[in-house]
Amino acid sequence: MSFLNLGIVAHVDAGKTSLTERLLYAGGVIDALGSVDAGSTQTDSLELERRRGITIKTAVASFPLRDVTVNLIDTPGHPDFIAEVERAVRVLDGAVLVVSAVEGVQAQTRVLMRTLRRSRVPTLVFVNKIDRAGARADGLLRDLAAKLSDRIIAVSTADRLGTPSAGARPALDDARLVELADDDELLAAFVRDERSLPYRRILAERTRTGDLHPVFFGSAVTGAGVEALLDGIVDLLPTASGDPGGAVSGTVFKVERDPAGARVAYVRMFAGTLRARDRLPTGTVTALDRPALTAGAIGRVHGLRDVRIGDPVGVAPPGTDRQLFAPPTLSTVVVPRDPGERHALHTALAELSDQDPLIALRRDGDELSVSLYGEVQKEVIETTLAEQYGIAVRFLDTSTIHIERPCGTGRAGATMGQDGNPYWATVDLEISPGDGFAFALDVPIEQVPIHVFRTEPFFREALEAAVRTTLATGPRGWAVHDIRVVVTRTGFLAPLTTAADFRKLVPLVLMDALRSAGTVVCEPIHRFRLDGPITALGTMLGALGRFGAAPDSTALQGDEYVIRGRIPAARLRELEQALPGLTHGEGVLESAFDSYRANPPHHGTGSPTSLAAK
Repeated sequence: MSFLNLGIVAHVDAGKTSLTERLLYAGGVIDALGSVDAGSTQTDSLELERRRGITIKTAVASFPLRDVTVNLIDTPGHPDFIAEVERAVRVLDGAVLVVSAVEGVQAQTRVLMRTLRRSRVPTLVFVNKIDRAGARADGLLRDLAAKLSDRIIAVSTADRLGTPSAGARPALDDARLVELADDDELLAAFVRDERSLPYRRILAERTRTGDLHPVFFGSAVTGAGVEALLDGIVDLLPTASGDPGGAVSGTVFKVERDPAGARVAYVRMFAGTLRARDRLPTGTVTALDRPALTAGAIGRVHGLRDVRIGDPVGVAPPGTDRQLFAPPTLSTVVVPRDPGERHALHTALAELSDQDPLIALRRDGDELSVSLYGEVQKEVIETTLAEQYGIAVRFLDTSTIHIERPCGTGRAGATMGQDGNPYWATVDLEISPGDGFAFALDVPIEQVPIHVFRTEPFFREALEAAVRTTLATGPRGWAVHDIRVVVTRTGFLAPLTTAADFRKLVPLVLMDALRSAGTVVCEPIHRFRLDGPITALGTMLGALGRFGAAPDSTALQGDEYVIRGRIPAARLRELEQALPGLTHGEGVLESAFDSYRANPPHHGTGSPTSLAAK
C-alpha cells in the first residue's frame, strides 16, 4: 500500500474544511457530511473551532483511494495560526490549495502558494464555491496566473456558474499544456500530429515535479467537481517515497495529550520502520496506532515523554530544520485573574508551549509572556486556558518583539577560585556576530570534566544548552540572534565539580561577554504589497510616511496601482486600520516578515547579572 500525505490549505473561509469533509465522505470515512456553520465537521474537533467556524489546529484523517492510503491534513487558514501550516508543509507529498470562486485570490492565498512552491510541494488548485452568486471562472484564472503562478493550467471548467445547479466538466487545453511544458520535442510532435501526444501523462509528470499546477473547478457543498479532484489527487500527485528497511528517520509535526495527560506525538516517517518498544532519545515507544509505522506513513506515537514539535525521530530528515514562515513578532503578558493561580498558569502555558514552540513562553520574575502572530491567537490561548485548565486570565497590551544582535567581538572568563567566582568551574568564551546561531567548544580533552559528563559531546551539548537558554534574554531584555559563541577554556576540580557549576557559571560569563561586545536592539520589518484605485495613489503615497513605511516601487496596472515597500511591524496594524479610508474601501494590503533593523528601544532588565556583580 502506498501513502500520499496530502495537505488542504487556503485563506480563511475559502471552504477548505468543507472540502476536507467532502473528501472524507467520498472516501467512506464518514457516513454523513458535517457542516462548518453547524460545528459538526470531522476535522474541527476543538470546541472553539466549532464555535468560531475556523480551523485552529492541524488535523489528520486517513482514507483509501484506489490503491493509495491518503493521509488528509487539514490546516488552519487564519494567518494567526501560520505556525501550524508550517509544520504541516514539512510532511506533505502534495497539496490542494483551495481558492474561492467568489472572493478569489486573497492575501493568505499568496503566502501559502509561495511557501508551497518554495518547498517544492506539488500542488493542485481547487476553485471552490462555483455554485455561489458572484462566482468567476475566466477572470479568476487570469488572477491565478498573475498573482499565484504563471504555471497554472485549467483541467476543468464550470457550467451554470453562480447558480445552485453549477457543475464542472473536463476541459484540458492541450495547446496550453504543450506551451507550458516548454519542450522542443513535444512542440514538434504536437505540430506533426496533436492527437499522438499522451497529454495526461505529460500533465502528471510536470505536476509531480511541482512545475505545473492543474486547476479544478467545483463546489465542496454540492460535490460538483469533487470526483475529478479525487482522480487528480491519485493520478497527478506523487506518493511518498522512502526505504522501509533503512535507518529510522521521521519528524514530529504535532503533539497532543491523552486523557491521562501523557504526550502523544504525530510522526511522519521518511525512512525505516518504527515499532513499539523502540528506544529514541525522547523516550521509548510504548504504543502505536498500528502494528508498525513504515516509511511514508503518518501515525500517533505514545511513550515519548520529552518529545516536542519539530523533534527528529531517529535520523533528522533533510530540510526539517528550516523555518518556512517568519517567527511571531508580537508579545503579550498573561496574568491570572486569581493571583493564587500563577503557578498553575505557568504549568499550563508550558504545556501549550510544548504543543506550539513558537508561543515561546518567557518568565521574568513573576511576569509570564508569550509570543503571538495576532489577536485571534490571543483569544484561542485565553479560551484554551479557561476550558482545558480552568484558569481565567487577562492580557496586557500587545507589544512588538525586538531582538538583540552583538555589535562586535566580546570576550569574558571566570577562573575557579579567583575574582569572586563561587563555582567549582572555569569558563572562558568569545562571542562575535554571526549568521543565525553557532556554537563551538574549542578546548583540549584534558579540560573536559569526564567524571561529570562522560564524553566530550555530552559536555559540549550541556554548555550549548546553557548558552541557548541565556541568549533568550540579552543585556537589553530581548533574545540575542545572529551570534557565534566559542568556549575557549574550561576547568574543573574532580570530584567537587558538578554539572550545576557549569550550568550556573556559563550565563554569567556569557552576559559579561555580551556587555563587552555591546548589543544593538533591532525591530522587525515587514515587506508589503498595497493594491488600490489609481485615483487614490497620491493620497496613499503621502500617507505611507506617517506610518514609517518606505515604498520601494510603484507600478500602474490598468486603473489600479501596486506599491511595494517595507514598514515596521509595530506600525502595520495602524496602516491596516487606516487603509479603507485612504482607498475608498478598495485597498488590499498584503505583508510578510522581511528582516530586522537596528532600533534604539530597551525592554526591561530581565537578564542574568554579571560575575562582577556577584
